[in-house]
Amino acid sequence: MEHKQLISLVIPCYNEQDALPVVYRTICGVAAGMRNQDFEFIFVDDGSTDGTLELLHEYRKNSRVRYLSFSRNFGKEAAVLAGMRYAKGDYLVVMDADMQDPPSFISQMYTFLRENTDYDCVAARRTTRRGEPLLRSFCAHCFYRFINKISKTEIADGARDFRCMTRKMVDAILSLREYNRFSKGIFGWVGFKTKWLEYENVERAAGKTKWSFLKLLLYSMDGIIAFSTVPLTVASVVGLICCFLAVVLAVVFTVKTLILGDPVAGFPTLICVILLVGGVQIFSTGILGQYLAKTYLEVKHRPVYLIRETEKSKNYSTPQKGDCPVCPDQRSDQSATEENRP
Repeated sequence: MEHKQLISLVIPCYNEQDALPVVYRTICGVAAGMRNQDFEFIFVDDGSTDGTLELLHEYRKNSRVRYLSFSRNFGKEAAVLAGMRYAKGDYLVVMDADMQDPPSFISQMYTFLRENTDYDCVAARRTTRRGEPLLRSFCAHCFYRFINKISKTEIADGARDFRCMTRKMVDAILSLREYNRFSKGIFGWVGFKTKWLEYENVERAAGKTKWSFLKLLLYSMDGIIAFSTVPLTVASVVGLICCFLAVVLAVVFTVKTLILGDPVAGFPTLICVILLVGGVQIFSTGILGQYLAKTYLEVKHRPVYLIRETEKSKNYSTPQKGDCPVCPDQRSDQSATEENRP
């Protein structure tokens, strides 16, 4: 008899005490509606300073719930990686804790992958950004257009981290050991066949976004540096153009002075040349410095995150069937599944 498939839900959390109860009830409802599959809910507490961890302690009454808690805030990329490493599922779903990733898609994603074995991923992308500031939406569209032009890795406009992946694709992603991680690019770089589900933007269930405009700008720079060397080429090309312009201007000034007898204004010309050359040098050095900084972080081989506690490190009583009134416990089914799983 074929064993039940285990689906792992990886949910990064950073100060999500307001939204977490909503997403927990919702995924419990999704799991209850998919009775032919087993589930594990892996919450990754990314150094939250509110009551997020206390809620995870409470949810541990449900044997489906597993969690990791970082020693400090390491960022969403680290939380996604940690959850993927901790997951045991045959299929893995990454989703946010703010309900902007509709959990109702999970069943549709899983069913598609089971029925279409030539696909290894079903991902979600937003077709609209209704509710977001206009400047933020405009810059996001520009980023996707720009990175797709300069990088060989295609990233769909409006792509979310919300996706369901087969174990084969998950193992491929985990084989990438880089310290500086940009998940949207990594998902595209591994190259497995992906089905896109489109939906309109959904507002947060509660709380406020942790992504300011500056953080998003720096994050986009990380993505560009991680998946393209074109900025280095641009710096070189700009340098060559400046050299060419310098030669042309030298010829022009020589002709004007010796042949036409037109004196050249020295001070304004000198200031313009200094500013131009200095600006180009600083710009090129800055680009080189960004790549050098990323290389510096890579070669130090520091861990991407540090774990302070997990559900195994606390003295919990063994969860029993029916401990969680929202999400019926299936511990016995999961245990049998894990025994049959190679």
